[in-house]
Amino acid sequence: MLVSITCVGPNSSDLGFLLHKHPDRVRSIEVGGGRAHVFYPEVSAERTTATLLVEVDPVRLSRKVGGKRAAPNLEPYVNDRPYVASSMLSVALGKLYGTAMAGTCETKPELVDQPIQLEIDLPVVPIPRTKDGNIIVRLFEPLGWDVRTTPLPLDPQFESWGDSNYVSLNLTGRQTVKDALAHLYVLLPVLDGRKHYWIGSDEVDKLLRRGGDWLAEHPERELISRRYLRFRSLARDALARLATDGVSDPDATDQANDAGEGALERPLSLNQRRLEAVTEAVAACGGGSVLDLGCGEGRLLKRLISEPKVTKVLGVDVSLRALKRAEERLRLDDMSERRRESITLAQSALTYTDARLAGHDVATVVEVVEHIDAERLDVFGRVVFGDAKPNAVIVTTPNREYNVHFEGLADGQLRHGDHRFEWTRAEFTLWAEQVCNTYGYQVSYAPIGPDDPVTGPPTQMAVFRKSEVQGPEVQGPEVEGSEIRQSEVREVTQ
Repeated sequence: MLVSITCVGPNSSDLGFLLHKHPDRVRSIEVGGGRAHVFYPEVSAERTTATLLVEVDPVRLSRKVGGKRAAPNLEPYVNDRPYVASSMLSVALGKLYGTAMAGTCETKPELVDQPIQLEIDLPVVPIPRTKDGNIIVRLFEPLGWDVRTTPLPLDPQFESWGDSNYVSLNLTGRQTVKDALAHLYVLLPVLDGRKHYWIGSDEVDKLLRRGGDWLAEHPERELISRRYLRFRSLARDALARLATDGVSDPDATDQANDAGEGALERPLSLNQRRLEAVTEAVAACGGGSVLDLGCGEGRLLKRLISEPKVTKVLGVDVSLRALKRAEERLRLDDMSERRRESITLAQSALTYTDARLAGHDVATVVEVVEHIDAERLDVFGRVVFGDAKPNAVIVTTPNREYNVHFEGLADGQLRHGDHRFEWTRAEFTLWAEQVCNTYGYQVSYAPIGPDDPVTGPPTQMAVFRKSEVQGPEVQGPEVEGSEIRQSEVREVTQ
């Protein structure tokens, strides 16, 4: 069995530094049931490939536990284990790439958190036999990978026999090497129906250590936990810890941050103005099916369901607590059955592909984008404008220039404790134009709140429309230079 990781683009040979494996040498170690090797079949300025090959000895593997055969037949000795990606490949990844997975690179530490263009090839991957069918795409796509699977025939000489229960898997995307390795380390055992080692409570720690940064927001986290750990009690333990690790009381922290921002904006009735402006913009875009991304406690949803032009609403948020409060605010249990059918609440993250977000007429993103890490903005853009691609997207965000008018807000301080950044008008325009150039939208801008002649309004709103349905455009703040690059967007948000 093997897995190849390819870095594409300038300085691709930096892959060797990140993996801690020299391209001119073969590295070999003993792993459970066989021997693993790392070598480089391809090294150039534009394309470098590192391949991990695991040679599995079925006889040695079958005799590993107590020297006894696992079954009274030939299956322990004649099977697919030497060829198919499995938990053994995951163990080899951990042993040979453990330093890289931990995010350590002493020679070039600046590369560790830098996403690069990667391709991952696994020639033979099992298709788990589950009620849900092929789950491979559902596992990898939400993590930002473009997934391509190619069915493998039972026998190439006899096409009438059909396809086997295996596929070749190709993943492409911009990822950090440490994240890519963690994805493989966790998800390969999920695809493997028979892990080759004992599963105990320490496996929960291993799962959370390698998947903690992304697993909590993965739409299939329950499936991953269940298949990785096999035992329901361990899976429940993992899910409970995912919900609570990292912050002692996240609800209290969020409430404190919201209260601080609310106190600043209350004299301007800014939240009320935002909700009114966005609702009017939704109606101006034609209404229809509306997707509220980052719906929070449902304040905008409550307005949208009363707008005559809106026929359906889907509210999405990463916080289950917020969705519960939205359900209470909307009083869903007291609604008529007909009206209740027009409203859906769902948990999802805005930096992961989710098929439920597609097929809507209008999407609203109200005071949300500033809560996303700057380096994830390109992923957010792809998820909303490239994958969900509604006809119109309405985005509001604070205008940092206006902060000088808020008493009690120190120079350089952001309005909310969870804000990763706050844009000036020019910076917002720079990002918006990049989105338009990439995904085929046009944009107009509107102020929300008092529009100061020097600093502009406290809240800035952009209305994106697909080019073929764009109405009259309102010119935004002038930005020097005609070429807008993603690297520039990252710079202005930090």
